[in-house]
Amino acid sequence: MPVFTYTATDEARIDLSGSIAADTPRQARDLLRDRGLLVRDLSDYHKTPSAPRSFDRLRSLLARRENPRVVTQFVRELSTLLAVGVPLTEALETIARQYRGRFHASVLLLRDRVAGGASLAAAMREQPAAFDELCLNITEVGEDAGTLDASLERLADFRDRWEQLKGRVVTTLIYPSIVFAMALIAGTFLMTFVVPRILEPLVEQGQPLPFPTRVVKGASDFILAWWWALAGGAALLVTSAVALLRTPRARFAWHRAVLRIPLLGDLVRKQAIVRVAVVLGTLLKSGVVFVRALQIAQRGTANLALRDALVRCERAVLAGGDIADALEASSDAFPPLVVRVFSVGQQTGRLEEMLDRLAAAYDRQVNASAQRLAAVLEPALIVVLAALVLFIILATVLPILEAGNAIA
Repeated sequence: MPVFTYTATDEARIDLSGSIAADTPRQARDLLRDRGLLVRDLSDYHKTPSAPRSFDRLRSLLARRENPRVVTQFVRELSTLLAVGVPLTEALETIARQYRGRFHASVLLLRDRVAGGASLAAAMREQPAAFDELCLNITEVGEDAGTLDASLERLADFRDRWEQLKGRVVTTLIYPSIVFAMALIAGTFLMTFVVPRILEPLVEQGQPLPFPTRVVKGASDFILAWWWALAGGAALLVTSAVALLRTPRARFAWHRAVLRIPLLGDLVRKQAIVRVAVVLGTLLKSGVVFVRALQIAQRGTANLALRDALVRCERAVLAGGDIADALEASSDAFPPLVVRVFSVGQQTGRLEEMLDRLAAAYDRQVNASAQRLAAVLEPALIVVLAALVLFIILATVLPILEAGNAIA
């Protein structure tokens, strides 16, 4: 169905603009008049040369990745309105009034698509920057089963849970990152600004320098003389690493290596397991078949080693095998507890319930692992920073003290 962009004036003489889905321009004008709007301009962005400018701005806004928290809030609000009996188009109209900017345009486009006869899932599919595949599948199943409000509520619960999990991990890593950045800045400032000015008079006097001072002075001179080579080498190294990690084989090897790093690998693995368990549990409760749910969980798993284990699990299930056997073959990816949970859940027919318990257990473990990682990184970085600054200070103070002793 064509979509038209319009400029209109409402009963309060307020200028409005947006988009509407209709079969013909006349039908679009009639629909706008039914809303109490006086149409001043209407154009089909698919055909009219002058229309793309306004719609291209809208499309460029919608192409940017939407804030996940805003999408979660929208899903929960829509679920609430539907649960109390508000029709879908009216619910979207109501929610659209609460937002500004590109997400306001997104909700209006959803409303117009639904008003034009499209399903909510089909309307969401046109906006991949805001609604991922999980949203689309749960919404589609909810519409087919007539339980859209309950499905959207489960979707909002999942998104809230995942955002909280990511927030805990990110918060844990913020402080060590700040300490590392400060150490790098402080060391660079001391080596390029402070040390040369302090040691220059001593060098001009021909005074012999202690070993720590010679080391620091040599490093300072090297940085000042070859900073361009160091910067270029660092840029080349980063560029080469990024280019290499874009190849599937290198990315797979790197992701597998990450899982073997003490503390960090455990945190990455458990975080991925929580997401897989919650995604599968949410989709299965919404009525999505297991293989389809597994495919969606694969695409949401960032670590390629864990994703490969899920792909092998899918192939085994399609071939008529057991889920647990496929996961057990990837013992380096998933621990025995996860394999056992899938096995028991498949045998008892309570896989959704078992996945919820698994996610809750690993959620607590992720929190504990994040705290342990922070407990190790924070003092380690502080000690390294203190040792670096102390060595530089010692290297600059020693020749001054020796010069004072010689004069005495």
